[in-house]
Amino acid sequence: MRRPPAESPAPVDGARFDADGDPTREESLSRLLGGGRTALEASIPPIAFLAAWLASGGALSVAVGWSIAASAALVVVALVQRRRPRAALIGMLATAVAAMVAYYTGDARDFFLIQLLSNAASALAWAISILVRWPLLGVIVGGLIGTRTRWRRDPALLRAYARASWIWVLQYVVRVVVFTALWWLDEPTWLAVMRAALTYPLVIACVAASGWVLFAAIPKGHPGVRKPQAPEEGRAAHPSAAPDTPADPA
Repeated sequence: MRRPPAESPAPVDGARFDADGDPTREESLSRLLGGGRTALEASIPPIAFLAAWLASGGALSVAVGWSIAASAALVVVALVQRRRPRAALIGMLATAVAAMVAYYTGDARDFFLIQLLSNAASALAWAISILVRWPLLGVIVGGLIGTRTRWRRDPALLRAYARASWIWVLQYVVRVVVFTALWWLDEPTWLAVMRAALTYPLVIACVAASGWVLFAAIPKGHPGVRKPQAPEEGRAAHPSAAPDTPADPA
């Protein structure tokens, strides 16, 4: 009696495979993070601020009003589409706080002080997360795809998330350097220009670069970010393989 042909292994749930059956080659960090909608929406209030600033000849109240109006429109769109308008609400609150700081000091350039400080804090937070072996990119992606913190038990994924997270640190450092220089030179118009320029374009570049680093760092044959593998699971899958030698602490 002939045996039926053996079935090919089932693909990893939710993963995409390339021609070699390797899921790490066809994943996209942009797709995992929900596409470019968030970055695009985040760029609309700064663009509205810049347009109103230039059109009004540097009138801070007009520029702030248009920026808040743009954020409010994003909130309405999100509610109509039954999405949580968290990012738009945070942006609206940040704009209001920044305006209060500028009105209090009487200096238009101080409107950008909150964003400068928030980017500095973000760079520090991402760097510390890497050093304590809790890279924030892993925390974010793990929460979105349902693996939570299981990736921390997978040395390959922990290393990949750490390397990719440095790209996000660099993104915030670039903003801090540019904003600090322009704030010091008292150039509110150029601050408005660079605030818009360093939102959507820089985020898209950061996602693309960190995605490339992330998936390039995952060994070929690894089941991918959706299937973290603890060391004991890897040995169980390959019982004939020799036991791993202890890793060099350095």
